[in-house]
Amino acid sequence: MVVKSIVNKSNLKVFIIQSIDRQMDFEDIASAKNIEIPALLDEIEAIVNSGTKLNIDYYLNHVMDQDHQQDIYDYFMEEAEDESLENALKELGEDNYSEEEVRLVRIKFMSELGN
Repeated sequence: MVVKSIVNKSNLKVFIIQSIDRQMDFEDIASAKNIEIPALLDEIEAIVNSGTKLNIDYYLNHVMDQDHQQDIYDYFMEEAEDESLENALKELGEDNYSEEEVRLVRIKFMSELGN
């Protein structure tokens, strides 16, 4: 049973990496695996934290304007003391940026500079 869940987890990660390489929309990736977007972001964060670089610029450019992305990216580059989502939302203002937006840019930041 445990082995099977590990294999399924590994298959999900491989599917996500391949889908991002093909520049699939995140909603389509989540739908294909019957998971919600927050769960997909959890998986993508785990992939990036394990050392795999992912280029999600195509999706970021689709869902956020460049200025919004740059503001969040600059926060992580210059002001952030850690990669805490809660601290980022507090500093950036939850009225200005959604949790999903901050998570997406944090993934980009970690993929580019954390690995």
